[in-house]
Order: sequence, then structure tokens, then C-alpha cells
Amino acid sequence: MMMDPSQIETLFTRKDGTYLCARWGRPIAPVVFGVDDASLRVFKGAIEAVVSLAGHEMTETDPELGANMMVFFCKDWDELPEVPHLDRLVPDLHALVGKLKGAEANQYRIFRFDPQGAIRAVFVFLRLDAHLAAVSADTIALSQAVQSILLWSDTAFTETSPLAAVDGTTVLRPDIAAVIRAAYDPVMPAVAQDASHALRLAARLEPLQ
Repeated sequence: MMMDPSQIETLFTRKDGTYLCARWGRPIAPVVFGVDDASLRVFKGAIEAVVSLAGHEMTETDPELGANMMVFFCKDWDELPEVPHLDRLVPDLHALVGKLKGAEANQYRIFRFDPQGAIRAVFVFLRLDAHLAAVSADTIALSQAVQSILLWSDTAFTETSPLAAVDGTTVLRPDIAAVIRAAYDPVMPAVAQDASHALRLAARLEPLQ
């Protein structure tokens, strides 16, 4: 079912009431730490699939950062400060670790933006607690790829997942896929802070479904 403008607006309206949608402004160069080769292939495949859906590009190396989509798996948040040079990429890393431990969080994403406001990097942190460990690698990979391809609202998927199960296989919901494709339409801005942007997205959904 196609989303209406108000539903799309909700996807990009943050807790404080502000509207903000941003897409990547450069090709995506992913790297995944803390997984075996099989899981690495699953993650790279999921990222490639979502990037292809968006009509965006991937690259081996980002000229500024080397890798601009970094995914870190750990068993405990205290492992993060031990990652070499991570404190250079994530300011106040120790404070962040304390925050994540206090919230008993199992995932966290940090976006970085270019001067125009488009996404230039994302750091994804995943703690394999009992809940996350029970989820398949395919589902985790697809979920993180979807949540990293756009700057969604901080509440966009707290109640409803962007994924669905079809015949036992985890897939991206068609309505969310349509929003991603519409957001990457070349005529759309790389960053938008006015809710009228949701109307423009809605106008592009039907031809893309």
C-alpha cells in the first residue's frame, strides 16, 4: 500500500517536531568489523542491494575517510574504546559508551554530514545481546542498510520495522522501498528541512511502485 504524505512526513519528523531528510552525497564505501567472512558477505550484499534500490553508488574507497560506512560489532560496549583510532572518529567516545550502557542499548548510529547537509559518513555500533543474537544475520544486515541509506526520524521505526517476512524470508517493505527510491530521485534535494518535502516524495511514489 502506498504511503500518504502524512505517513511519509512522520518518517522524517524528529521527537522535537523538526523535519529533516538527508541522503548520501557521495558513493558509499562500507567496512564491517567484528564478524566472520560469511556474515561480512551478507552485510556487503545487503548494503549493495539497498544502494542499488536507491540508484546510488558504491565505491571501494572514500577519498576523505577511506571507508565512510563503518559497522562495528561487539559483545560489550566497553570494547569500543579499545578499537584503535575510533576516538578520533567519534568524539566523546567514553561518554557515548556510558550512555549506551545506561540505556542497555544494542544498537546506535552516528551520521556525519558535508557542508551542504548531505550524508558523508555513518558509524553503526551493534552489541550482540541476547535479543540481537537471536536475529539472523540477513535481517540485521538489511535493517542496518535501510536505516543508514537515509537520515530517518529518530522515531521512524520504533513501533514498526522497515522489514517484513514473506514466506519465511526477510524483505524490505515495498512502501519503505518506494520512499527510498523517491528520496534519491535526481530532481529531489539531497537534504530537506521543510515538511513540504514529504508531499514531493509522495508525488513520486506511484510511478516507482
